[in-house]
This record gives sequence, C-alpha cells and structure tokens, in this order.
Amino acid sequence: MDSRIEIYESKMKKSLDSLREEYSTIRAGRANPHLLDKLRVDYYGTPSPIQSVANISVPEARIIQIQPWESKLIKDIEKVIIASDLGLTPSNDGKVIRLVFPELTEERRKELVKDIKKKAENARVAVRNIRRDANDTIKKLNKNSEISEDEMKQLEDQVQKFTDKYIADIDKLTEDKSKEILTV
Repeated sequence: MDSRIEIYESKMKKSLDSLREEYSTIRAGRANPHLLDKLRVDYYGTPSPIQSVANISVPEARIIQIQPWESKLIKDIEKVIIASDLGLTPSNDGKVIRLVFPELTEERRKELVKDIKKKAENARVAVRNIRRDANDTIKKLNKNSEISEDEMKQLEDQVQKFTDKYIADIDKLTEDKSKEILTV
C-alpha cells in the first residue's frame, strides 16, 4: 500500500470504530456495561470512569450491578447516572447500585433503529469525504508531476476499494445493530 494514502485508510477505519463505539452505547433493552463507558464520577477530585472505581456485573439479562470499592461513592455514582442521558433510575441497598432496564416498546425500538440509520449515514458521509480528500491529494501529486497518470489511476482504485470496504462494514454493523434492537 502506498504510504501517501495509508492515512486516508486509517481515517476511514477511525470513522468505522467511532460508529461501533456509538452503537455500543445504544441500549437494546438488555443490560450492557458499555453504556457506562462515557460516564465519569468524581474520585478524590479526578473525573474517573465508573469502571475504575467499582465492579460492574450483569447478574441478569436486564440488570447492571455496580459495586463501588468505597461505599461513599454510591451517592456520586447515582448522581452521575441520573444526570446522564441513559434514562435509567438507579436503586441501591447501601452496598450495590442496580440499574434495571425496562422492556423497550415497539415504538421506541423503531425510533432507535431510525437513530442507528442516521448515525450510519453520517459515518458513510465521513468515509466519502475522506475518499474525496484522498482523491484531491492524488490529483495534486499528478498535477505536480510527482506521480504518473497510471500511478494516479492505481491510487484512486485503491482508495475506492477502501471506501467500498468501509461502507460495506458500516452497512453490516448497522444491519446487525438494527436486528439486535428489533429482536424482542
């Protein structure tokens, strides 16, 4: 692979990874500990991920259990969860916080699938923009006589192959996540 276009392939991969990360935070009516990944709790003046101050487990399909290493953190963790956009109400017994996920309604599932498709389209647009930037760079190299017409065609074909691959990956990821949400 030509080092002049490697950076564009890497950017496309980052777009896919970013989408995958976004999808991991969308709840599908099942408990997923990754929903808590973006939440930070104040731990001795330092915003820390909940995972670094507590044990997180999934004892049942629709329950996340958070067991802080220090009991004084329970209130702080609850505040963070309530303030987040998760839409969950934590309950605690003094030692453990439980998050119970209600069953999703059909309407809510369809809204989530629409949201997933919108995020996928944004990722596809990002990949296409990266392709355009790569092709512009390739054309400039040709215009400045740094590469031949043949090399330009080869590089453009390579960029198109990357683009097709990442668009297909985005479509597959979106299809899988949509099925997961629509499965009752």
